[in-house]
Amino acid sequence: MLGASASASEAPVAAAPALSASIDLAITGLRSEKGNVLVCLSTNPEYFPDCTKDKKARKLKISAGDAETVKIAGVKPGTYAVALIHDENANGKMDLRLFLPREGFGFSRNPKIGMGPPKFKSAQFTVGTDDAQYAVRMKYIL
Repeated sequence: MLGASASASEAPVAAAPALSASIDLAITGLRSEKGNVLVCLSTNPEYFPDCTKDKKARKLKISAGDAETVKIAGVKPGTYAVALIHDENANGKMDLRLFLPREGFGFSRNPKIGMGPPKFKSAQFTVGTDDAQYAVRMKYIL
């Protein structure tokens, strides 16, 4: 009996599986296949929607011609929001004219756009361990 207990305690312990999910974004409304779509997945309301200074944000750059569906893998459970920019001239940023966006943009949950970008809370969603799918509709002002 003691021998059986000793060998059981020496058995290798299986590592717990990593808890993560994938997010599939279905992007609609791109006005052209020019440039790139910049994707930012953030958990921090302070850096939303401009996550350039958010060191923990997941940032992707996808050719606009391939951006119909975007997969973000290995997302840990938590509360997130997604911001997208259709960077048509591929300069890596949102271009403005008189403080208005010259390029397309979109957000998770497709919140209404008023004066300025939406708050994190209006775009947030919760990720668990199951894969999720969200639709993002691009918008253009100019």
